[in-house]
Amino acid sequence: MPVMVSAEVAPVLRASGPPGLPLLGHLVPFGRDPLAFFARLRDEHGDIAAWSLGRRRSLLLSRPEHIAEFLGAVERTFEVIDISWMFRRLIGASVLLSRGEDWRRKRALVQPAVRPRQVRGYAATMVECGAAHADGWHDGRRVDVMGEMNALTQRIIVRTLFGGDVGDRHRALADAVAVAQREIGAELGSVSLFLPGWVRTPARRRLLAAVATIDAEVNRLIGDRMAAGSGPGQGDDLLARLLAARDEKGRPLTPREVRDEAVTLWAAGHETTATTLTWTWYLLSRSPRARERLHGELARVLGGRPPGYDDYERLDWTRQVVKEALRLYPPAWTVSPAVAHEGATLGGAPVPVGTTVWCSPWITHRDPRWFPDPEAFRPERWDPDAPTAVPDHAWFPFGGGQRACLGARFALVEATLLIATLAQRFHLDVDAGEPTPHPGILLQPAEPLRATLRAL
Repeated sequence: MPVMVSAEVAPVLRASGPPGLPLLGHLVPFGRDPLAFFARLRDEHGDIAAWSLGRRRSLLLSRPEHIAEFLGAVERTFEVIDISWMFRRLIGASVLLSRGEDWRRKRALVQPAVRPRQVRGYAATMVECGAAHADGWHDGRRVDVMGEMNALTQRIIVRTLFGGDVGDRHRALADAVAVAQREIGAELGSVSLFLPGWVRTPARRRLLAAVATIDAEVNRLIGDRMAAGSGPGQGDDLLARLLAARDEKGRPLTPREVRDEAVTLWAAGHETTATTLTWTWYLLSRSPRARERLHGELARVLGGRPPGYDDYERLDWTRQVVKEALRLYPPAWTVSPAVAHEGATLGGAPVPVGTTVWCSPWITHRDPRWFPDPEAFRPERWDPDAPTAVPDHAWFPFGGGQRACLGARFALVEATLLIATLAQRFHLDVDAGEPTPHPGILLQPAEPLRATLRAL
């Protein structure tokens, strides 16, 4: 914790932590169960806890004020680092991993494609795909919830990103992205995280094979679009917008840059929403009161018609349900770490240069100081008239600051409209039992969640 001292004495950053192993640091407990490890750091060592990943000196933040200060300083005195060789192979030099002027240019080019005005145009596709998916359901059918939500959000991302150009090949592309994400998540907690890129473990070979499949398909799509001509008015899907984007000097994204951004949008815009939906159905199944209130709102606001973009703001309880699901089970259980440069501070105290700073929505979202009875599913926490306001940056499933997720609006609208579309027609009664969250690249159930569909 930072300590307040007189003006004549420089403030000192006070951070304690558990002892680690030589060379490995705290890799073993982090790799075994990072959620429990981070929670122990918070509970036993305070709001700024010291630890290490290999030889990398690290701090874990859990207090909202510190998180806000840190996220707001990224790109100024903190720099996002490339923690995983595998992750870089998948998304390349996309806006997610770019830095400095390169990051500012790419953000300016990509951001317009996912602004609210563009998301409005995608809302009809989201609802249409949701309704078509529900057409294949029937009363009493047994389903794997994650599998169903993955299939649905894949359909949506294919339509919104590629305009349906993928055809029958979308299955191979989706499978390759799933393999890549699985291998990246597994490497985060293993010794292979520290191996140089030229070391080809079996997992890395599987990753490279998956990336080759992704590259072949995405590069084909980009080549076909470029051959046909792209520019303003040449399509309204995300790929067309990326190809048509121009920076302040009139320069487009290169084909490689378009590939990196398209793959990032696919990976971030598909399985993250599927994960959010999976946890939401689980929580609703365990809360009859919340589910009953959801159906009451849908009947009152929609009156049996399909939802539209303008209904997003009207579906107050539905949005609160989604927001509470993101609190309890944030798909991104940790925010991309960043390394301190000269001038970096936390709580008014300087952070040693080279220190890596982490923060985790999982531990802050479940801190009883900010969320009374934190394990309970209570969507009413998010009512504007709730008696206890949630502090800024106590909830940050999409990160924050300049590095906040560009697709946050897309994801929130998609999850809300899909819950509304499907819940008008079915209950998903998830089997009894407490699922174990598995923190890979995303926070997903460790075992499949099975449910029985109940037609309404």
